[in-house]
This record gives sequence, structure tokens and C-alpha cells, in this order.
Amino acid sequence: MIKRIALTLLALLAVSLPATAQTWPPKTVRIIAPFGPGSTPDIVARLIADQLGKKYPGSVFLVENKPGASGNIGTDFVAKALPDGSTIGISIGGPLAINTLLFSTLPYDPKKDIAAVTQLITQPSVLAVNPSLKVNTVAELVALLKANPGKYNFASIGNGSLSQLAMEAIALKSGTKIVHVPYKGSPAAVTAVIRGDAQMGCLPAISVMVQARKGSVKALAVSTAARSPYLPELPTLKESGIDVDADAWMGLIAPGATPKAMVNAINKDVVAIIKLPAIREKLAAVLMEPVGNTPEEFRARIDGEIARWAPVIKAADVKVN
Repeated sequence: MIKRIALTLLALLAVSLPATAQTWPPKTVRIIAPFGPGSTPDIVARLIADQLGKKYPGSVFLVENKPGASGNIGTDFVAKALPDGSTIGISIGGPLAINTLLFSTLPYDPKKDIAAVTQLITQPSVLAVNPSLKVNTVAELVALLKANPGKYNFASIGNGSLSQLAMEAIALKSGTKIVHVPYKGSPAAVTAVIRGDAQMGCLPAISVMVQARKGSVKALAVSTAARSPYLPELPTLKESGIDVDADAWMGLIAPGATPKAMVNAINKDVVAIIKLPAIREKLAAVLMEPVGNTPEEFRARIDGEIARWAPVIKAADVKVN
């Protein structure tokens, strides 16, 4: 009788517990990458899927690419999925924060429809110039720009992109005027700086540094709050006298109604994965530094991005097509 009662209590306890690692993962988990194959979110999604598959051989982890609208389409897909752990995704600062300032409406509410699981990585951008400018420091660049207001162009990877906002913030903080020229993606923007069609840009480090090491562009500073461990020779913008912090980051998200206990279980698994030495090494190869924080810390980061960029977007009158 005592044994039967004990078993009954254990069964009741199992039923009463919220969704936890017992129900994570389900048999099939889709990891949505909001950009195409080979993009950095796709690379990170596949690293995570591979490791989760090794930990949970009874489940299948599928990476699905849903590109479009600067990441909004893939992020919206996650927001509208069933909150049962079967769909999670990667997203970036645009769909989670910046686009709330640029678009009058979005198909999802990042605060209500998205559960922040963890910030996965941070990645520096690099302020780079065409060598013909003959400047070697940020201070020298600022002096040149002040002496020639509106003469020089900067390249970005699109209207409303982090690369535009970073340069607009640099111009505001330094009291200079630079003309924005948007391009479709990093390769085109970096090529524009190499050719001199645009004389500068604050662009993804992975695209810039290949050309900087060839001498095709001159790298002046990184956009992160602290020096990048992968580019220690480059000062930060803040060290260079311009109080701008504009790192690129991505995080793991789930549908907004996903039970908190399940979010925590996913967080625990994924944070452990991105901090594995082998994964850190693979991330370092593309200049990405793992973060792996709590859901609360990631949500605070998203809110902080909105507060950071709202005054820049307003002051520079940034528009999207």
C-alpha cells in the first residue's frame, strides 16, 4: 500500500510539473534561420543543430532557411509557431529591436510574441576607409570630415541597417556630415569602399578584414564596447574619442507563449553548446565571440538596443523604403 501511494504521488508530481527538460526536446525541432544558407545566422544554427542532435539522438533537429525582409520573415515565423519547443530560431538586432523604430507596423510584437532564450554571439563591425584618404586614425578621419562637410560618402548594407546606424551615430557624435549610400549586402558595400565609390563604412569585420589585410582598405577601429579578442590591434571607437557602441549580435528565440521552464531548458542546452571549445574555435574563425546569457539578460539587451538607436534614428531621420 505504501509503495502504491508513493508511486501515485510521483505520478501526480510529474503531471503537475511545468514543461521542463522532460518535454524538451520533442521528436522534431525546427531551427529557423532568417537568412539564406551560408549566412552567419545559418552557420550558427547548424552548429547548434548538430550538437543538439548528438545530445538527443532520439530527436531530429532541422535547420530551415526563411530569408527576407531583413530577417523579419523568419522571426515572424517563429513568433507564430506553436509554443511547444518544436520551433525555435535565430534572430538579430534588426527584427528584434531596430525595426520596431523603423516600421510603423510589424507582423509580430517582439515583446509579446517572442521569448528571448539567450544571446548567442557578438560580432564586431570595423570602421574602414579607402586608403586614398590617407588617414591612419579615427581622429585624423574626423578632422578630414570636419574640414570637408558633406564631401565624402559612406557605404552601408542597406537603409536602416546597423552599418548605416553606426555611421550616422559616428557623424552625430563627431559633429560631422557624411553622405549615406546604401548597397545590397556586405560584399557590395566593401567593394564600394575599395573602389572609392564610397570612401568609408562601418561594416562587418568578417568582410572588411580580408580586404584590410590585402591593403585594399584601411581598418581604423572596431565598433564593440571592448576590443575584439580576434582583432586586438584595433582600438574601439570609444578609445578613439567617439562614444559609439555598435556590435552585431544574434540570439536564440522561441514563440512568446513558450513555457518559462522550457525556455530555461533550451537555454541551458544551447549555452553549454556555444561555450564548447570546439564551437568557440569555429565561431572565432568568422570573428564571432560567444555570449550565452540568461533569458532575462538577453531581453534587457534587446530593450537596450531600442533605447540606444531611437535617438540616432530620430536625429538622422533614418528612413526605410
